[in-house]
Parts: sequence; C-alpha cells; structure tokens
Amino acid sequence: MNDQTGWQFLNHGGDMLPSVRVDGYNIGLRDKEGFVGDRANTGAFLEKLEELRLLYRKAGEDPLGEEATEEIKRKQIDEMLTGDDLNSAALVHGALEEFARSLSDVIRRFLRTASWQRTERIVIGGGFRESRVGRLAIARTQALLSGEGIKVEVVPIANHPDEAGLIGSLHMLPPYVLANHDGMLAVDIGGRNIRAGIVLSQVDKQADLGRAKVEKLVIWRHADDEPARTAAIGRLGEMLQDLRSRAEKNKIRLTPVIGVGCPGAIKPDGSIARGGQNLPGSNWEGANFNLPAALLKFVPKIGGQATHIVLHNDAVVQGLSEVPRMGDVKRWGILTIGTGLGNARFTNRQTEKGKGSAR
Repeated sequence: MNDQTGWQFLNHGGDMLPSVRVDGYNIGLRDKEGFVGDRANTGAFLEKLEELRLLYRKAGEDPLGEEATEEIKRKQIDEMLTGDDLNSAALVHGALEEFARSLSDVIRRFLRTASWQRTERIVIGGGFRESRVGRLAIARTQALLSGEGIKVEVVPIANHPDEAGLIGSLHMLPPYVLANHDGMLAVDIGGRNIRAGIVLSQVDKQADLGRAKVEKLVIWRHADDEPARTAAIGRLGEMLQDLRSRAEKNKIRLTPVIGVGCPGAIKPDGSIARGGQNLPGSNWEGANFNLPAALLKFVPKIGGQATHIVLHNDAVVQGLSEVPRMGDVKRWGILTIGTGLGNARFTNRQTEKGKGSAR
C-alpha cells in the first residue's frame, strides 16, 4: 500500500471500519474431532448425502444411481427436491436435515466465544446459499435454534454471493473517498474461483450504499486450471486491467482504490499470516509474499492517480455488503459456506434502533 498522506485509513485487515468494528474473524474453533467449521461447509453436506446413499444401497437401490456424490451439481440436487422422484427428494431432504443440525451446532459454538456473544443476527453467505437446498438448510437451521430458545436470527445474504464479496469493498472506504466517483474495482479470491468486478456505489440514490451494484463481473474458476501462485496473480492482474479499460471506455469514474477480499488472517502490512491453504498454487502465507504489492504492478494507476489497495479477509468483506440492512441491530455476524466456513463478527459503530431495512 502506498502510504501517502490522506490514505492511512487503508489499513489491511483493519478492525475499525467506517460503519462497523470487526470484533473477530477467521476464528478456527477446534475440538477433539478437528475444526468445527469443517462440519458446515459444502463438503460436509456432500458427506452427509453420501452417508445416506450408503444406507440406501445396503437396503436396496440408491435413488441417485451410479453417479459419484462429489460429481453431482447443486442444480441437480435442487431439481431432486422439486422433482417427481420422491425417493430422491427424501434422500436430499435427509441430508439437508443433517446438515442443518450440524450448522446449528456450529452456530451455538460460535455464540459461546467471547467475540460472538450477544450476536443478534447471523447472515449466511457463500456459494451454498445460492442453491435451493442451501436456502432451505438456512431456514431449517433458524427453526432448530428457535426451538432451543436461542435468540438469534439466521438469514441468507441479500446480494448474490458472487457479487456480495465485491460490493462489501465499498464499506471499507470512508464516504469522502467515494465522493466524485462512480465506484471502484473489487476482487474476491476464493478456494475455487477468483471474482473481479466494477462496483457502482450509487450513493446518489441511497446514501448508505444500499443500492450499490456490480456493473461488470468476471469470474475465473482457477480450480479447473490449478495454476501456480504467480500465474494466478498474473491472470487476476489482467482481469483488473481489462476492467479498468472498460470503465474508462464507459466513462465510469473509478476511485483509485481496489478492494480485495482473501481467505486468511490479514496482517497490517498486507501479508497473509495463516488460512491461505486453499488459494491457487502455494506460498501465499508469510512475510515473503505481499498480495497488494503484487497487484499494484499490474494496475499502478487508476484515472491518472496512483492506485491504492486495501486487503481484508473475504468473509469480512462479504459481510460488509450487509451493512445497509443491519441498522436495526447492534451486533451481527456472517458465516460463509463454501470450500471452507468463513466467519466474521461485527458491531455497528452507530446504531439507530428500528431504522434498519426490512427483510
């Protein structure tokens, strides 16, 4: 990050942001069975589906046939829920119920930690939320927690998961940085995909950025290519260059700041302390690699001004997209269900009770 006067607010991994305080993120809860979060990610759902399929096979015929569980797409699973084959629907519902019980248990454990106490609302993000089975699992989790008398609201993230991780970058910047600009470039690096886009703040339509939108989204599924780290950074750099050119062509005034969400614990110098094991290639962690510095080489200027990059944990950034809808609570968090289970907890810095956007 460039440390020129006036840009000191761009603290990588900062805990004090314009609208919220980040109380904690990337918590790795463990017990004797391992990481608690591993019981509530997309792989965990598929494991539960496979376990039930084994029971069906022992009793007779597997309603899902011969296809390997890990090869079944979310769209196929959603179609089974609403299709005419009742045996397939029952099987998926069974896995959904087991997953919801695991997710409710994970939530209970988070609520017992110091940084998550008195949480009023938990947003569920990540790719799993986009499927019908994911949304049903979220609703079932809410029912299970309510039945146990646990007073926390569990809701799906409002924006599409592919866009939420980009829109959240707007909330890392003070309002004056967005003034006289239409939006910014943003990046969301995940375990399977890298997303980059042009995010329009639309602050003239809603001051709290509640109508922000992604003008252009580019997704690269790096898991299919298995690139080394250098190749992955190069591809992302090209994506950002193309997006900058598109903005210039369409006369979109970009602020000279790129927001980046990335798995792991982010240090103030922009290095990744831990948690980058699912990123493409290797050696993303430690002081010998700095992601913001690597990206600056590809986009040194935006709109004729020196580029600045602000990096934070991807669950934090995705959670920030919900700021406009959290005015009616004080303490809230996010769990992102994907390759892993991301987590972040927030406290609103200015809370106006009863004035949050209705869901």
